[in-house]
Amino acid sequence: MASCKSFILALFIALSLLNIHGALAARSLQQMPNFPTLPQPSIPTIPAALPPIPSFPTIPSVPKVNLPPLPAMPSFPNIPTTIPFFSPPPSTKSP
Repeated sequence: MASCKSFILALFIALSLLNIHGALAARSLQQMPNFPTLPQPSIPTIPAALPPIPSFPTIPSVPKVNLPPLPAMPSFPNIPTTIPFFSPPPSTKSP
C-alpha cells in the first residue's frame, strides 16, 4: 500500500514539473520578437462583363427511319379461374 502512495506522489510531482516546463516554453514563445509582415500580392480585378460564348456548329439532324410493323402477338390460352384440387368433391347422392 505504501508503494502505491509513493508511486502516486512521484507521478504527481512528474506531472507538475512537466506542467511548469510547458508554461515556461509558452512564455518564451510569447516574448519572441514579431516577424516582419510579408508583402501581399496584388489580386487582379475581375471584369464586370463576361466575354461572349462562341457559338457551336449545328449538328445535322438524323433522318427518320420507317420500321415495318411488328407481328401480331399470339393469343394466350385462357387460364382457369378455379383450381380443380381445391374445389369441393362431387356429391355422391343425387338430388
